[in-house]
Amino acid sequence: MNGVKLVIDRVGKTFLEKKGGKSTVALHDFSLEIADGEFVCLVGPSGCGKTTLLKLVAGLEQASSGSIYLDDNPVTGPSRERGLVFQDFALFPWRDVRGNVAFGPEVLKVPPAERMRIAEHCIDVVGLADSIHKYPSELSGGMKQRVAIARALANNPELLLMDEPFGSLDAQTRYQMQNELLRIWQDNKKAVIFVTHSVEEAVYLSNRVVVMTNSPGMVKKIYNVDFPYPRSLSDHAFIVLREKITGCLSEESEQIKNGLLLSPGNDKMQDVK
Repeated sequence: MNGVKLVIDRVGKTFLEKKGGKSTVALHDFSLEIADGEFVCLVGPSGCGKTTLLKLVAGLEQASSGSIYLDDNPVTGPSRERGLVFQDFALFPWRDVRGNVAFGPEVLKVPPAERMRIAEHCIDVVGLADSIHKYPSELSGGMKQRVAIARALANNPELLLMDEPFGSLDAQTRYQMQNELLRIWQDNKKAVIFVTHSVEEAVYLSNRVVVMTNSPGMVKKIYNVDFPYPRSLSDHAFIVLREKITGCLSEESEQIKNGLLLSPGNDKMQDVK
């Protein structure tokens, strides 16, 4: 594995309500390192802070405690070095595919001819060269997500952050997009943090799967996914690892059900095969 790209060091996040002053601890003492070119998936119970963590890494939110470093530089706000892809695509309906993908370079004041070249290259990378002048209303869900990925790539980020990007797609389209994403990742060597509720998707895509505890979100366990690409859902090693991770999540669900949630700081990160 390559050198360390991202360091999340004992990060905590507390939200304060504007009325009443009530506080909610979303993340506590969360630490993780991600290597350059590594694909890491985050899974955990609903409300465990997965999206909050992604926003902190993106610089859209500020941590209440701890630090985040990208290439040894502290993350203090949004930056072109971190590209974010949402589940809901977030495309501009008044712009065609090329216009949407060119938006980032436009904001960065890249000259028109160069930003069009960048946009067309990224559109070609995601396989939408034939749809370059179509508008979002003319695209399928899978095509819209390809545009969203191309838009994130257009700024040439060091790290790609993906928040359940395929969650709203039908099963067949989701499978196609998973394979498309793997192709793009292997061709571009970007580090990726991918949030998903699907254990199967996490094992299919990633080098490591990070299981988070219920709120406040902490690292419960980290599973290494050692078998090579391309992967088969019916492979014995795949099934065994999927069931291990599912069991780990089930333990967390039982703790929630039985009111036995761990207090912040009691759980320790474990690396398991």
